Amino acid sequence: MQELLKVTEEKMNKTVGVLERDYKSIRAGRANVSVLDRITVDYYGTPTPIQQMAAVSVPEARVLLIQPWDAGTLKDIEKAILTSDIGINPQNDGRVIRLSFPPLTEERRKEIVKEVHKTAEESKVALRNCRRDAMEKLKAMKKDNKITEDDVTNGEKKIQTLTDKYCKEVEELAAVKEKEIMEI
Repeated sequence: MQELLKVTEEKMNKTVGVLERDYKSIRAGRANVSVLDRITVDYYGTPTPIQQMAAVSVPEARVLLIQPWDAGTLKDIEKAILTSDIGINPQNDGRVIRLSFPPLTEERRKEIVKEVHKTAEESKVALRNCRRDAMEKLKAMKKDNKITEDDVTNGEKKIQTLTDKYCKEVEELAAVKEKEIMEI
């Protein structure tokens, strides 16, 4: 049963990790290198993340600077950014690409906050699915006479405690991201 609890906690921890990574890639009006995390460039037939092809820096609060190590990839990087869903037009000066992040309107901030809450809710659903799977495994172990009824009850309590802990963590992450978006 300890193994089941350990596996369940690992799954829940991964779910929260995915949420954190998703939140980092949300464009919140401030230049952030992680908005490029999901963008890959076709580099000699291999999809390659921009961070592996160029130096990416934040020279100003609302500007991201991409300086490729191979100048021949400048157009490919620009094309990848244009076809992505980040909604920023790159400015190519022949040596570097600049991404200027426009200030967010109040309406756009509210849309992003809705997206943040939707993503948080999806994470909670994933956590509840982990809980359900663990509960089913507990019941199957009881049915196979591997554990007692008391073990099932204790296991269910521990699994519920884990679920509550990670759901609270998801809510806290969402609140922090909402505050960050609304303060910019």
